[in-house]
Amino acid sequence: MELSSAADGRKVALLTLGCARNEVDSEELAARLHADGWQVTTDGEGADVVLVNTCGFVEKAKQDSIQTLLAAADTGAKVVAAGCMAERYGRELADSLPEAQAVLGFDDYPDISSRLGAVLAGEQIDAHTPRDRRELLPLTPVSRRGSTVVVPGHGGGAAPTRDGVVTDEHTPAHLRPVLRRRLDSGPVASLKLASGCDRRCAFCAIPAFRGAFVSRTPDELLAEAEWLAKTGVRELVLVSENSTSYGKDLGDPRLLEKLLPQLAAVPGIVRVRASYLQPAETRPGLVEAIATTPGVAPYFDLSFQHSAESVLRRMRRFGSTARFLELLESARALAPDAGARSNFIVGFPGETRADVEELVRFLSAARLDAIGVFDYSDEDGTEAATLSGKVSAATVKRRYDRLSALADELCSQRAEERLGSTVEVLVDSIEGGVVEGRAAHQAPEVDGSTTLVAPAVGGVDLAVLRPGDLVRATVTGTEGVDLIAVPDEMISAATSPDGAR
Repeated sequence: MELSSAADGRKVALLTLGCARNEVDSEELAARLHADGWQVTTDGEGADVVLVNTCGFVEKAKQDSIQTLLAAADTGAKVVAAGCMAERYGRELADSLPEAQAVLGFDDYPDISSRLGAVLAGEQIDAHTPRDRRELLPLTPVSRRGSTVVVPGHGGGAAPTRDGVVTDEHTPAHLRPVLRRRLDSGPVASLKLASGCDRRCAFCAIPAFRGAFVSRTPDELLAEAEWLAKTGVRELVLVSENSTSYGKDLGDPRLLEKLLPQLAAVPGIVRVRASYLQPAETRPGLVEAIATTPGVAPYFDLSFQHSAESVLRRMRRFGSTARFLELLESARALAPDAGARSNFIVGFPGETRADVEELVRFLSAARLDAIGVFDYSDEDGTEAATLSGKVSAATVKRRYDRLSALADELCSQRAEERLGSTVEVLVDSIEGGVVEGRAAHQAPEVDGSTTLVAPAVGGVDLAVLRPGDLVRATVTGTEGVDLIAVPDEMISAATSPDGAR
């Protein structure tokens, strides 16, 4: 995808791996590069530089990042690694991957154009020595405001200009340019609430290389939401490492509850979806806001990870089967058709057969719409890697296979429960006459989709539908977690940025 039409100049291909947070970071990098005259694409063909925004979360993600970097090197372009894996390993990655001309850390992001320019000029850029980025910010969350530490996706660094006028952090957010350039034109976009995490989950290395928790201010988020809406975005997906912590460093831990209706009221936005909720911090007021606010999807992306208390304690997390079921019931009491999803780790050190059976009991009762199952593996620098009671690889695989099969079965059953129900579907794409969208309980890419089919009589003609349309539909069939539905009526028709249909 070509994002700049400059006839001459340097061309960079930006390839993004990993999560939605990484995608937002890439769009910040794209904005910085475009502002400095680079042609920015998402296609490596003919690029002078291929910038790979890597993922460093788990072993498979790291291997995918390595393979992408190696494939980029085969194109003949200069190859640069950025993102989480590059930040996490720095010099070690540079030494082990000579195919990459540079390995850049987060501190390089404000000067990304000059860094890539140096690579093109054949200059050597020394990779950084990784450090625990949590140590760069004050321990007390409310003391972190005004820090000069680089936080990807927060638009820090050199002062941008708007209409030729230099702006800074003291300029009201609605008067500052949005430091973001979209890398696709779809009707859905992620909006980063915050970066980093203050929790100390034993299995997770993310806080060490992403840093301590830092919220973006509501005025900045609202300004970016308005900008996204003007580019054709209809659904905002709120992302962070831990969305339930939003606002604690701004002095108001209930700030997300207040922000949700404001985002839903942005002209052009028809759906706001919160994600990455920590069960231990999901307060009743937040449950109510998500379940009952018009324009907010009644959708609960809850990071349970397990349900056996003994395993959760070793993970340095809180909860139990009973508490998690109560949380889900409180949401469904307010919104009976609310969607819910979660991820789970099997084979964590010390996990017993009884713990697995407790997890099976929870999953069987939870009626989750989507379930992600991960097999435990040691991660560098995590507490879990040092724990005793390691589960054998063969046992981990056996438990993973069992829980994965159960998850597929349970999610298919949950989809079948929606037969005959009415859902609101946002149209994502139309290809070859096939209209694909998502109901409120289906987040992009991870929770399945809804295929709209022509009604026998009446209803909405598929031929008039466009990406971004929001329709009310009746579920008539299922395929695993995916739904098949007939559109009954148009709720909100999408328009192009110039107002045309």
